[in-house]
Amino acid sequence: MRFLITNDDGIMAHGLARLAAAAKKFGEVWVVAPAHQRSAASHSVTLREPLDVYPVPDFPVEGVRAFSCSGMPTDCVRVGSLNVMPELPDVVLSGINLGFNLAADIQYSATAGAAFEAAFQGYHAIAVSEGFDEPHEVTDHYLEEILEKLINTPLPAGHIHNVNFPQCKLSECKGILWDRTVSPNMFYKDHYNVVEELPNGGIRYMIEGVPRPIAEEGSDFRAILDNYVSIGIVNNIGY
Repeated sequence: MRFLITNDDGIMAHGLARLAAAAKKFGEVWVVAPAHQRSAASHSVTLREPLDVYPVPDFPVEGVRAFSCSGMPTDCVRVGSLNVMPELPDVVLSGINLGFNLAADIQYSATAGAAFEAAFQGYHAIAVSEGFDEPHEVTDHYLEEILEKLINTPLPAGHIHNVNFPQCKLSECKGILWDRTVSPNMFYKDHYNVVEELPNGGIRYMIEGVPRPIAEEGSDFRAILDNYVSIGIVNNIGY
């Protein structure tokens, strides 16, 4: 099985290397990931600038062919599968994202955006995310088991698997919940703080998000709040 892996945290993100190491147990792995941080880029595609792709000889997982790309995660899927790889991938993995991609916030996610692009291209696509902070031991415990099941689980056209691992100790994790729906609630309630006043009457603002622990039973958000691994199938508009 041939894998293409990308992310939105950049080519040197530790989650990317951990996902590549897990996927390597199931087949041939290629990595094409952004050269820089691209979080919240959603499904952006680079149209009016060239894409610079470079080999990454010091990628931390031995036997993985890795490349950095100047574009967005969606660009990485497109140029990676159509030009960098000698043959099309069987599965595209996006992640492991540093931060959850669930509930209504999934619409902003470049991790999910890359997976949706893979689905549009006709590839089996899986998005993988975890909590922003340590510990990540739940991810490392369940990742291979979940990958083995999902890469062999067919998907309807235009759909992806969306996996989120809770940010808790392994002893606190209650297990895996499958077939989670996407919560319409926001994971973060955003507002903007004034940073400084600028010349000519301008004002500089900075976004701040406050977590909102409100979620429906059966949803991805509820699963994470309750310390379960959340797995669901999401279509190309997120619901």
